[in-house]
Amino acid sequence: MSKFGELIETKIPVLLDFYAEWDEPSKEMHPILRDVAAALGDKARVIKIDVEKNKELADALRVKGLPTLMIYKNGEMKWRQSGEQDANTLIGLVNEYV
Repeated sequence: MSKFGELIETKIPVLLDFYAEWDEPSKEMHPILRDVAAALGDKARVIKIDVEKNKELADALRVKGLPTLMIYKNGEMKWRQSGEQDANTLIGLVNEYV
């Protein structure tokens, strides 16, 4: 969990994607998140977190539905939503915190 603190304690926004390999909507988000990361470049980070390998963190953040997306900046959660999102929506949301 200490690594998680390091991930989110940044001045640039961090978009987290909590996913599972067996979850179809999570798989459908992979190419969308690649596009988001490419569009944002150095302005933000996109980090994928496998809930199967990070159960303790997923439980601590009460991740129930997949995918669950969160935006953090300076260690503070700014936005959170479960379910699929399109690239333009995510890019717009992250840009609000740049």
